[in-house]
Amino acid sequence: MAKAKKNNNNEEPLEKQLWKSADKLRKNIDAAEYKHIVLGLIFLKYISDAFEELFHKLKSGAGEYAGADPEDKDEYKAENVFFVPEKARWPYLQSKAKLPEIGKEVDQAMDAIEKDNPTLKDVLPKVFARGNLDPTNLGCLIDLVGNIALGDAKARSADVLGHVFEYFLGEFALAEGKKGGQFYTPRSVVELLVEVLEPYKGRVFDPCCGSGGMFVQSEKFVTGHQGKVNDISIYGQESNRTTWRLAKMNLAIRGIDSSQVKWNNEGSFLNDSHKDLKADYVIANPPFNDSDWSGDLLRKDGRWKYGTPPTGNANYAWIQHFLYHLSPSGQAGFVLAKGALTSKTSGEGDIRKALIEARVVDCIVNLPAKLFLNTQIPASLWFLSRNKANGNFRNRTDEILFIDARNIGHLINRRTRELSAEDIVYISGRYHNWRNPRGDYEDIKGFCNSASIERVRELDYVLTPGRYVGLPDDEDDFDFAERFSRLKAEFEAQIREAEKLNSLILENLGKIEVKNG
Repeated sequence: MAKAKKNNNNEEPLEKQLWKSADKLRKNIDAAEYKHIVLGLIFLKYISDAFEELFHKLKSGAGEYAGADPEDKDEYKAENVFFVPEKARWPYLQSKAKLPEIGKEVDQAMDAIEKDNPTLKDVLPKVFARGNLDPTNLGCLIDLVGNIALGDAKARSADVLGHVFEYFLGEFALAEGKKGGQFYTPRSVVELLVEVLEPYKGRVFDPCCGSGGMFVQSEKFVTGHQGKVNDISIYGQESNRTTWRLAKMNLAIRGIDSSQVKWNNEGSFLNDSHKDLKADYVIANPPFNDSDWSGDLLRKDGRWKYGTPPTGNANYAWIQHFLYHLSPSGQAGFVLAKGALTSKTSGEGDIRKALIEARVVDCIVNLPAKLFLNTQIPASLWFLSRNKANGNFRNRTDEILFIDARNIGHLINRRTRELSAEDIVYISGRYHNWRNPRGDYEDIKGFCNSASIERVRELDYVLTPGRYVGLPDDEDDFDFAERFSRLKAEFEAQIREAEKLNSLILENLGKIEVKNG
């Protein structure tokens, strides 16, 4: 990845300078709204740069481009480049940046691009002519974005823009706090999931994909290890339309095919957009302890092979949804609230027991606090494998690796922690050494332990890493915030059931009165 570098004067990296400048121009606009303005402009700059590069090749008519028409849309489609109409091209918009009607010009540009590129239909923001965005500030933003990758070779321009887009996504998520966590999984968590799974080749699936960070990181992993990006294909689903738009732009700016990233407001449980997909990798960060997942409508669903999940909590529904979509040798890595490691509420303990006895649980990682923007609930990573004796790695059918990483990471501000590159290598390295036939894995007291299934049975199928690595039980098992969240979800589910029962009673009473009337 071509990251912006510091110069000889020890100035901040380009992306940080750009963020500070863009944030100053925000004035009184809410971060949740402003992100669409800034990210929309970065995306527009990206597709315009890619278009201009091919446009000049076609115009020169040299070699394979002899006789080509630089205004023929099919020429661009053939090379997977978005066609940009004349009045939507960056040089045109930059020439209008100081005019009062610049907002209207940008909105019209977004409309024109969508009309000429069906894959971008309903994706691009048209928010630039709104009254709370001062035209002067918008003009300054256009000039600011216009300087991204200035002086870089065109071939590097897209990568720099992609890095800036990703950095801004993270900064906007921090600025929005809890709401930001709904569209953005912290990059260090995504990197850890991907480094453990190593998705070099195959189908990668995320049924709650947010702004697409899991896919971007998978692509980076492949290129970072000298693989071929075209060896992976991505499939995704997102229920929030605004977040889905961010994902489509985030993937397009990376040159990743997002045709199989679907939106529907019913969500993955009620409306599975990839019913027949069997993925090689599932990577996901589903909502924690979701009590409003329509579980009462899915009691007999075929996905519940290991047990019917409770209506008041979707954690074990997500686990089984992931497993349902795995190929016979597929692997999954995902985030869950830590309470799912021990819960016995409404049959969850029985489902966990069935998963363990089916030998699909491969590794559990306890994460440090304050990693996530939208919740203080402690979290863990689960890694599942459909076939732990598949021949590619060591046969670990009757073992589960437990890693307790609660004391790893560093604070980037008072409320937020992240994992460093070294932390990620250290954690993922433990797993790889344990899994690989020639690895030099050894248990480390207080950090990691390879436990037998028999040992897990002895501990009543509890999957809390502290039970296995050598920490006191009470230090690792109970968390008030987690327990409160689960009780609240259960209470809300009971209220909904009571309301349905009350409604049914009133309906029947009405029928009796009519009959006796």
